[in-house]
Amino acid sequence: MTSAPENHEPRPTTAETRAVRTRHARRRRTLIAGATAGTLVLGVGSAVAVSQAHKTVTLDVDGETRTVSTFAGDVDGLLADEGVAVGDRDLVAPAGGTALSTDDEIVVRSGKELDVEIDGKESTAWVTAADAHEALNLLAQRGEDIALVASRSEDRAELPLQVHDGDQVAVVHDDTVAVADGTDELDDVLDDAEVAVDEDDVVTLHTAGDAGVTAESLPEGADVPRVAVVVQRVEVERVTQVKEIDFDTKTKKSSDRFEDLDPKVKKKGEPGSRTVVREITTVDGEEVSNEKVTSLVTAEPTTEVLVEGTKERPEPEPATSSSGSSSGSSDGASTSATGSYSGSNREIGQQMAAARGWSGGEWTCLENLWTKESGWSHTAANPSSGAYGIPQSLPGSKMATAGSDWQSNPATQISWGLDYIAGRYGSPCGAWGHSQANNWY
Repeated sequence: MTSAPENHEPRPTTAETRAVRTRHARRRRTLIAGATAGTLVLGVGSAVAVSQAHKTVTLDVDGETRTVSTFAGDVDGLLADEGVAVGDRDLVAPAGGTALSTDDEIVVRSGKELDVEIDGKESTAWVTAADAHEALNLLAQRGEDIALVASRSEDRAELPLQVHDGDQVAVVHDDTVAVADGTDELDDVLDDAEVAVDEDDVVTLHTAGDAGVTAESLPEGADVPRVAVVVQRVEVERVTQVKEIDFDTKTKKSSDRFEDLDPKVKKKGEPGSRTVVREITTVDGEEVSNEKVTSLVTAEPTTEVLVEGTKERPEPEPATSSSGSSSGSSDGASTSATGSYSGSNREIGQQMAAARGWSGGEWTCLENLWTKESGWSHTAANPSSGAYGIPQSLPGSKMATAGSDWQSNPATQISWGLDYIAGRYGSPCGAWGHSQANNWY
């Protein structure tokens, strides 16, 4: 619809225009409402008489009101004289063929397509309204919860009509309510309320009641407006999370390892990782959606490999008494007051520990302990401290309580060392734990 008026009286000032809008507001609403109910029909004689007379009427085109002097006989003639083209979706009240009389008011409303939300469902609707207040009233019959959704252009919020012509509106944003002049376009209303929006924010228009605006929520002394502009702060953030993937464990059997030993780690397991990217949307600080965007394995887990022994351990030889002591070596047979053992120093130690019931984990602790102390050498000597032998007795002569051959017989040293561990720590694992914590036992 276009308007290019010619040969009419000078337009009134802005103040005069607003005064005319206020004066004729009630009549204008009556005309718009009545347009759907029927049209005014005049008698033929009356129509001819009116058509020949000069008359002064009020023309309201989308809220822009002016006084027009015309000889037109009906509404169609007036609109043609004034250059107002009417489309199929536009509204004219009274109807186009209605005869004109002095002081008549003709209202023209352009059809506008709006994005609307009705009872939570978004759609589009054509309305013939001068401002958002009229549009909300026209749409009220379609549902209980009505909102106009502003279109967005980066940091601008746009609506193809004014917010509330001649009245103030509430602007609800960031847990506060401001009041602004609703005569301007939506973007200007937001500027007037000093409210900035970005491209993600949502701007909707509601009746003040539906938006929860009350006198208590407004600045002191402000009247409750009939229209509210609601700004919802929308934040869209992508969050990256790295999650650990547990590794598997695989056990292999070995006939080279004693079955009473704990499984040995041949290959250490390492956890993998999965990187997940999620898109989280919040509205006024509350999360409304949390969607997975990508989920990728960024590191494969490494399977841990354990070796479990299947070899049976030979039973220790029964102890035999001996009237004397003989020297021993790391490879030959050793005889002590506790019995007769054969094999390497480490094997003799394992046999003697097993005789005390220290196998499995306890043997592992003992093996670790004396490997650290002496490397299982019965001649190991510490020149700085004087510690001596497999258990690193300090001084070495303490081991004489187990046999006079303490300097040369590994079995004598082991026997003394096992007695020392039992008396002080209770078990090899107790001694090994103390050694790890303090570097001595």
